[in-house]
Amino acid sequence: MASAGKVLVLVENLSVPFDRRVWQESLALRHAGYQVSVICPRMVDKKPFEMLEGIAVYRYPMPYTANRAIGYAWEYSWAMLWTFLYACYVFFRRGFKVIHACNPPDLFFLVAAPFRLLGVRFVFDQHDLSPETFESKYPNKGGLILRILRALEYGTYRSATAVISTNNSYRKIAIERGRLSPEQVFVVRSAPDLNKFSPLPPNAEWKRGRTYLAAYLGTMGAQDGLDYLLKAAKLISQDWGRQDIHFLLMGGGENLLVLKQMAESLGLTDVVEFTGRVSNEQVREVLSTADVCLAPDPINPLNTHCTMNKILEYMAMARPIVSYRLTESEYSAQQAAAYAKDNDIEDFAKKILELLDNEDRRREMGAFGSQRLKEQLSWEHSTRELLKTYDFVFQKK
Repeated sequence: MASAGKVLVLVENLSVPFDRRVWQESLALRHAGYQVSVICPRMVDKKPFEMLEGIAVYRYPMPYTANRAIGYAWEYSWAMLWTFLYACYVFFRRGFKVIHACNPPDLFFLVAAPFRLLGVRFVFDQHDLSPETFESKYPNKGGLILRILRALEYGTYRSATAVISTNNSYRKIAIERGRLSPEQVFVVRSAPDLNKFSPLPPNAEWKRGRTYLAAYLGTMGAQDGLDYLLKAAKLISQDWGRQDIHFLLMGGGENLLVLKQMAESLGLTDVVEFTGRVSNEQVREVLSTADVCLAPDPINPLNTHCTMNKILEYMAMARPIVSYRLTESEYSAQQAAAYAKDNDIEDFAKKILELLDNEDRRREMGAFGSQRLKEQLSWEHSTRELLKTYDFVFQKK
């Protein structure tokens, strides 16, 4: 069955292979015998086409990335047009029997619609809850835009032969809000590939001459809580006089420039460092050096349902974590994290200091997280669920 399977993967918000989850899924399918093609924007990688490890990657130009609600209409219209044109090319060039669409946005079912008439099946890989994302980014807006997002999400659910959820919270929403049967919805958790994402020897240079390193890894959007982190850093370094901690923030996103300006206005440029997007090796080295890792994502309509990739990546490096008590973060990390009071910046800062001042506790938390990831949450477990999804899709009449 797998040897005859041809799959087209669609993603809009990141380039491949930079999008680790999409790349891991693509590799897992390829290693299982599927022919895999990917269409994505040209962001980090400059080549419009590459064959990478047997996977055909097609990249369309992306001259604009929105950071305001009105800008998304332009960005997504551009992306969907290019995606459809490339999909037509791939269909006649290589062929595909399944379109595997990774949101956001919830628009790929429109791209897939003409191909479904030709017998192509549609898999919805739901990385984000678009309505909740909008509510979290723009809490004082809603109305028509929110209704449109809910309609697009529902249309995506109803078009799908199968839905891939990143956790049980998403699965429950897909079944209830999408009115799907439970056997259509599979949980494929995001997790680092421990064969490629493992600790490196620490490099004290990243501490910039200070005793401790507090690290952040992830996107920098409005809902990711970096403003909470910066305010906590101000409390620690200025109000409480702890000048022995360097804060290093890795990643890019729509709010990166705003956050740099905020750090400057708070007088944090000497203790907070932004690296932008960095290589996998640098991520591993920094996290291996960090004394504590930070997950400042606040409790809001979106985050409470999300599995944060950073949590699993911190666990892979055997690092202790400071987080808010989000449902899925607590499920993943359990005793590997210290949990601050809901959206309380001062308590988040206190939890950082409590861990930095207790080396034995940090070591125990890191060891627990590493062991839990290996035994229960590794990508090996997720790969089995992904292949079950495809067994279902290709057997579905």
